[in-house]
Amino acid sequence: MLFAYSIYGVFMTFSNNQKSASMRRAGNRQWGLKPLDLAVLLILVIIRREPKYTYSALAKLMMLSQFEVHASVQRLIAARLIVDAGEYFRPVMPAIREFVLYGASYCYPAIRGEATIGFTTAYGVPPLSEKVLFSQEMPPVWPHPEGDQRGFALMPLYENLPLAAKAYPPLYELLALFDALRMGQAREREIAMQLLNERLQ
Repeated sequence: MLFAYSIYGVFMTFSNNQKSASMRRAGNRQWGLKPLDLAVLLILVIIRREPKYTYSALAKLMMLSQFEVHASVQRLIAARLIVDAGEYFRPVMPAIREFVLYGASYCYPAIRGEATIGFTTAYGVPPLSEKVLFSQEMPPVWPHPEGDQRGFALMPLYENLPLAAKAYPPLYELLALFDALRMGQAREREIAMQLLNERLQ
């Protein structure tokens, strides 16, 4: 089953008996995914074969507050990208592939800035850096004072994401590939899409 996603977000309506407490508190307002939700979604894909993480553990891993992680998970459930299966959060992989490969780059377009210090991303880090030669003097970086590379700024999905990704290489890899998908040239996007598709099986 294919899922349609607009550039404004992913929106789904649940019946009353499917709504979480958070959704009920939101009343009749339209829900939409936030940029940090994509990062939370990717970490849930990575850890999907591990025992269910607590919200506190997820918050520590993602360098977010527990409230932010809980709200993010509820939005992902509402969007039918994950299912709360009790003992674990089960990612709905066909929907996730559809969203990440064909929708997310329109929801969260690349926001670029001037040269700065940060953490390299997109085609500046493996695995894409091993497959693509780029002529730019400086690679794209997530701006951060603790970074070790000078490059052109690419805004991360949320403020603390560079540190969270640096501390957890599997997340870093997926995020870098997504950045290439949303900012790269045709050849880079093609390779990034292929590599993401392989990792989202």
